[in-house]
Amino acid sequence: MSTLLVLKSSILGEHSQSNQLINAAVSNVGDVIVRDLAASPLPVLDADAMKAINSHDELTGDLKHIKDLSDALVDELKQAETLLIGAPMYNFMVPTQLKNWFDLLARAGVTFAYTDKGPKGLLEDKKVIIVTTRGGIHKGAESDHVTGYLTTMLGFLGITSVKFVYAEALNLGEDPAATSRELAQTELLAAL
Repeated sequence: MSTLLVLKSSILGEHSQSNQLINAAVSNVGDVIVRDLAASPLPVLDADAMKAINSHDELTGDLKHIKDLSDALVDELKQAETLLIGAPMYNFMVPTQLKNWFDLLARAGVTFAYTDKGPKGLLEDKKVIIVTTRGGIHKGAESDHVTGYLTTMLGFLGITSVKFVYAEALNLGEDPAATSRELAQTELLAAL
C-alpha cells in the first residue's frame, strides 16, 4: 500500500468511536503516518497565524514556529497518496481540531492558487476516506454539515476523490450502534 496519512480529531482518545474504527482498519497497514490532532493540538487561526502562514519574510519566535508547522503539515499531506480522516460530528460540525488543520493548510500559492477562473487546488491525485461518527442519524439530512464542509475544503485543495464511511446511531441503543459500527468497519476495510 502507498503512504497513508491518518488524521484523528476526536477529543475522546481511546474511547473515541472514530479512533477505534481507524485503529482496527490500519493495524496491518505498512507505511502509516498518524497525526492525532486532539493529542497534539494545532494553533487556532488568528491574526498571528494568518501572518505566519502567508509571510514570505524571515520569521522568528512564535511566527516561525507556526510557519514551520504549516510547512510540515503541507509536506506530510503531499507525501501521502491516501488520507484517512476521523471526523466525529460535534454539534453538527467537524471538531475544532480538524478545522485548525485545514486552516493551517489552506495557503495561496502552496496548496491552492488564484487563477482567472477562480481558485484551483494544487494537491491533486490523492484518495481520501473519511470516517464520520455520529450519535444520531444525519446522513443526507440538513443537519449534516460535516460532509459538505469536508467535501468543499478538500475540493478547494484539489482533492476530489473522497469517500465517506458513516457510523451513525451510536447513542441510540447498543443494537443499532453495534450494527452501524460493524457496517462501517467493513466499508472502511474495503475502501483502504
